[in-house]
Amino acid sequence: MVFNEVNSRGQVDLIDMQSCKDRDFKFIMNYQDHLSKFVILRPLKTKTAAEVSYNLIDIFCIFGAPSILQSDNGREFVNCVIDELTVMWPQLKIVHGKPRHSQSQGSVERANRDVEEMIRAWMIDNDSTQWSEGLRFCQYQKNNSFHSGIKQSPFEALFGRKAKLGLASSALPLLLLKA
Repeated sequence: MVFNEVNSRGQVDLIDMQSCKDRDFKFIMNYQDHLSKFVILRPLKTKTAAEVSYNLIDIFCIFGAPSILQSDNGREFVNCVIDELTVMWPQLKIVHGKPRHSQSQGSVERANRDVEEMIRAWMIDNDSTQWSEGLRFCQYQKNNSFHSGIKQSPFEALFGRKAKLGLASSALPLLLLKA
């Protein structure tokens, strides 16, 4: 199946941070839109289907639910997540599909490596062990970095424009910005 629409296929994976836990947080959930490569990162205390589902529902309430939810965490785990999601949101219909191309799950795996490197750099730069606090900034940076596969940033692919940051990126006249 080839999807040419954003949010047709979502990929979810967990990054194990138990060797560097942050208070009660031990995992990072990485949800990625397959087409745009846009990532959403959430700190998790556990990797239970209930906690993963709770966070996915939060994402789906913002962006909508994908037609296919893909994970390499094992069919049994994904089925438990889907069961939990349908209990929380009965109208939700998600089909668990294996990717036809093995490299498609590799996309979220590469994103995981990027996120791990970015979070480590953030912790060093901020002299902090609380990586859960840096996730938002890493997510922003990841989504606004050029992606060679899609020839633009994930933010641009999803929203059709560059991200704005501060008044300087607004449409306000320069005279007003200097005031």
